[in-house]
Amino acid sequence: MSDNQGLVDAHHHVWDLDVRPQPWLDEPGHEPIRRSFGTHALRSAATRSIAGRRLTSTVVVQCIASVPETRDLLALAGSDPLIGAVVGWADLTSPAVGDVLDDLRTGPDGRYLRAVRHLVQGESDPDWLQRPDVERGLRAVGERGLGYDVLVRSHQLPQAILLAQRLPDLPLVLDHAGKPPIARRELTEWTQQLRTLARQPQVHCKVSGLVTEADHDTWTTDDIRPVWDVLFSAFGPHRLMFGSDWPVCSLAGGWNRWAASVEELLAGCSAAETEAVLAGTATAFYRLDSAPQGGTSCS
Repeated sequence: MSDNQGLVDAHHHVWDLDVRPQPWLDEPGHEPIRRSFGTHALRSAATRSIAGRRLTSTVVVQCIASVPETRDLLALAGSDPLIGAVVGWADLTSPAVGDVLDDLRTGPDGRYLRAVRHLVQGESDPDWLQRPDVERGLRAVGERGLGYDVLVRSHQLPQAILLAQRLPDLPLVLDHAGKPPIARRELTEWTQQLRTLARQPQVHCKVSGLVTEADHDTWTTDDIRPVWDVLFSAFGPHRLMFGSDWPVCSLAGGWNRWAASVEELLAGCSAAETEAVLAGTATAFYRLDSAPQGGTSCS
């Protein structure tokens, strides 16, 4: 896709509450987004350009532990040209996870499945990613040419580090930069662990979900900049990718406000660095320029 003017949103969500409940929306504070959201609403929300680029492609990401939801997302990708890839879900602990992934990939619109994610942030086991059954499942993911989106909170980053060290051939992307505690301004431990994780060359990182880790009402770009500086120096632009976390980002200003902040953060970057963060890294990781061929593997 990388046409030198495109903008890839590497992380957004859709849900239809008439089709499938989203229990996490019942948590306090989520009232403003406790309704259905589709790609039409994203198009309406994402009206601002970043560095002269307007939204041209997206990666839609699972919300709940549901294979049927993943099938719905694949069908949506097949019908909406805005979506270039899907990050779906399968039960990594199941001995049948390989069969489930094969079924998804060879089924309708399975060519859009490019990665898998699990909500590790909600797991109480501090070693969940090191469980033998989980590691077996992650190996099945890698064997099928898929990547893995790592969703952890900052205190769970040691799990991500061990995962990256044990499975060096599995392409990984850290969602939301590991959720640094921006609002508390306690970034020392996060910084140390983030830099350790970034030493593993197969690990990429999404510059996304940061505004909801800051104070929702008062954050400014200056609150985000310390995190950006760490990410840019640790990963470099060719392992960073822009993501909005829409519509969750609406809780803290919305798509356009985050886009404006990203443009500020990119000031001073070269054209090649800007291209990488805004399009190139996501295009390469999720293979967004792969020619769709119905029912075939995306590996």
